[in-house]
Amino acid sequence: MRRPLLLLLKAAISLLLLYLSLRAVNLSVLGQRLSRIEIGWIVAALALLTAQVGLLAMRWQIIARQCGAALSFGASLRISFIASFFNQVLPSTVGGDAARVWMLARRGGGWASAAYSVLIDRGIGVFVLALLVIGSLPWTLTLLRDPIARSVLLLIGGGAVAGAAVFMSIGALHSRRLERWVVTRHLTQVSRAAWRLCRSLPALSAVTAASFAIHLLTIAAAWCIVQAIDATASFAVLLFLIPPVLLITTVPLSIAGWGVREGSMIVAFGYAGLAPGDGLIVSVLFGLTSFAIGAIGGLVWIAGGLFGDAPMSIVPPPCEPSPFTDQV
Repeated sequence: MRRPLLLLLKAAISLLLLYLSLRAVNLSVLGQRLSRIEIGWIVAALALLTAQVGLLAMRWQIIARQCGAALSFGASLRISFIASFFNQVLPSTVGGDAARVWMLARRGGGWASAAYSVLIDRGIGVFVLALLVIGSLPWTLTLLRDPIARSVLLLIGGGAVAGAAVFMSIGALHSRRLERWVVTRHLTQVSRAAWRLCRSLPALSAVTAASFAIHLLTIAAAWCIVQAIDATASFAVLLFLIPPVLLITTVPLSIAGWGVREGSMIVAFGYAGLAPGDGLIVSVLFGLTSFAIGAIGGLVWIAGGLFGDAPMSIVPPPCEPSPFTDQV
C-alpha cells in the first residue's frame, strides 16, 4: 500500500512543479518557439542519447565483471535499454536500477554482485557529474551572480564529492563493528568492491572515460535541442549549466525527474542571463527525447518476454571464484 501512495505523491510533485514552471514563463512565446522546431536537430539528440545507452552498458559491464558477475556487452546493452524504460515510468533512476539488479541476478549474476555493481555504477556516474560541476566552478560562478545560487551550487558539488569520500573510507576501515549489521556489512562490501575497481588501472580508466563521455553526450543532446528551437545558449554555457541541473535531478523527488528538471533549468537559464522560457522548452524536449529512448527500452522488454527466464547471453563466469557471496 505504501508504494502506490509514494508513487502517487511523486506524480503529484511532478505535476505541481510542472504547473509552477509553466506559470513562470510566457506561454505564447513558448507556442511560437515550438511551432518552429527543426526536427533534424531533435533526431540528432535522439541519436546521441541512443549512443549514450551504449556507453552506459559498457561501463556497467566493466563494473559488473569487477564485482564477479560475468556479463556480456549484448546482455548489458539490452538490460540498459530496459532500465531506461523504467527510469521514465518510475521515480528518478531508482526504477531502472532495480530492474538492472533484478534482471542480472535472475540470469546468473548473483543478487549480491548484481546489486553491488549497480550501486557502484550509479555512484561513479554521480561522482563524475559532481567533478564536472566543481571543475567548471571558475566559469560557472562568473555566470551566476546570485549568492544563494552560488551557495547551492557549491553545496551540491561539494556534498556529492564528500559523500563519495565517506563511502570509500568505509571500505578502507576494516572495522569489525561494521560487519555486525546487515546494512553496514553490505555497504562495506560495496565500498571494497569500489576499491578493487580503483586498483585495476585498465578498468578504472575505461569506466572514468565512459562516465565523462556519457555526461558530455547529455550536454551535446541538450545543445542539439537548443539548436532545434533556435535559442541563444552556446555549448560552452550548457557545459556549465547542465551538470548542476542533472545533479539535482538525481534526487528521487518526482517521476523521471519531471518538474524538478524543468524548475531547475528555468532557474539556471535565468541566472545565466538567458530566457527562462528557453530553459523550460529545452528541458521539456529533453524529457520527451529521453522518454522516446525509454519507449525503445519498453519494446525491448516486451520482446524479451518481460521478466521471464529467457537467456540473455550472459557469458560463463570466470575461473576464479566471485569475491562476494549471495547475501542480498
